[in-house]
Amino acid sequence: MLKVLLIPFLLIPSFSCLAADIKLPMLGDSSSGIVSKNKEYKLGKAWLQQFRRYVKQHDDPLFQQYLEQLTFDLVTHSELEDTRLTLVLVNNSSINAFAVPGGIIGVHTGIFTHADNEDQLASIISHELAHLSQRHYARSVESNQNSSAIALAGLLATLIVSSKAGTDAGMAALSATQALASDQQLRYSRNNEKEADRQGIKIMERSGRNPRASADMLEKMMAITRYKANRLPEFLLTHPMTERRVSDTKSRTIKYQDQDFPDRFDFYIMQARAQVLLQDNPRYSIKYFQQKLAEEQTNSDAYSYGLALSHANAGNFSLAKQLISRLIGKDTGYEPYIYTDIEIDIAAGNYKQALKNLDYQLGLKPNNFPLKILYADALWKSHQYQQSAKVLTLLSRQRPQDPSIWYQLAEVRGLAGNIAGVHRARAEYFILIGALENAQRQLNFAEKLLQKDVKQLAIVKQRLLEINEMEKELKKL
Repeated sequence: MLKVLLIPFLLIPSFSCLAADIKLPMLGDSSSGIVSKNKEYKLGKAWLQQFRRYVKQHDDPLFQQYLEQLTFDLVTHSELEDTRLTLVLVNNSSINAFAVPGGIIGVHTGIFTHADNEDQLASIISHELAHLSQRHYARSVESNQNSSAIALAGLLATLIVSSKAGTDAGMAALSATQALASDQQLRYSRNNEKEADRQGIKIMERSGRNPRASADMLEKMMAITRYKANRLPEFLLTHPMTERRVSDTKSRTIKYQDQDFPDRFDFYIMQARAQVLLQDNPRYSIKYFQQKLAEEQTNSDAYSYGLALSHANAGNFSLAKQLISRLIGKDTGYEPYIYTDIEIDIAAGNYKQALKNLDYQLGLKPNNFPLKILYADALWKSHQYQQSAKVLTLLSRQRPQDPSIWYQLAEVRGLAGNIAGVHRARAEYFILIGALENAQRQLNFAEKLLQKDVKQLAIVKQRLLEINEMEKELKKL
């Protein structure tokens, strides 16, 4: 597969063991009332650290940029006051998305393959933004403080298992989490869902998108429950669905039924990318896109794009280059085509051509995140380790909350012979996944190696102090 970053992750234990292992601070207590927004943000960071320990994020910068642009466009039309958001992309074929206090929004890649268009995807994200803007978890804590810690830990366990769902064992574990969740009020209430549906529709209206897509997506998920009664979409397990809810959403959006809204081609490119990603055997992907191209002309360029990716994953680099070159000929400046053209060169070992193209493209777009990741990867693969480390160091400053960048930076610094730098990058990675003891250990190693470098030694000592403060802060939450 064409992947820039590969990060190992922990195997998920049984649900009972997992729930016992999860230690999260309480969201509130009987004397404090509703949690403050600042505390909610800190709790969200603590929750995300735990989630990252168990679930590997899908580190595709093209996907990440697309989702960031879509989400932040929707945010500007929402009632969300604290717009410090973190997006989590999980590679899983299920229909699932989630929102966690503190601005954490997660999306499974399976949504791309189930949604018919970008507005349907946007309707799910809008719904999650509505849960955040209306502070539904904090409000549930206000009415039932004693279950707050259990609710957050239960939510974490549920989403970890659902991110691993796909096997009978996974679904059985997920069912167990929902039985627990029902008793402990983890799931959103029906009133919460109605409010999130209403607010989500408003976001769709204000952003110039089709509010009817909200009803279409809910109806699609309800259809899945009818055909697969024992396998609900994971989204519905934490967002309870009723026929009345679907009917209400359809009623609210019926006035848009005959209106035309712009279709967005970028979605179909990401959809093709997701379809390739979720198919383990590239030969099946090749057949799928060939069949789509033979059957219909709508979005044929997106199918050609998917076919190019599929051929590249099968090692058919010459065919892949031919397909992507034709697409670039139609739209010379379209970023996903340019990105994938370079991806194919890197996968084929044509590093000189990839770097030449990257130098040109970054001259036009010097701050482009996906292209910078490709640049670091091409330099790494062509054994230009110090240059790759420089690119990743700059990226780590621009996106310090991205664990994948720190992980890759540690690897490249090791190859470049910068051992103290390896330990410092590993420490930042461990901080982001909540392994503070491991982070301290890495910084202690770095400290021993930097005794003669006064400036760098001071930075390491300061970071150790900051980790101590992080530990104290967690105990206060």
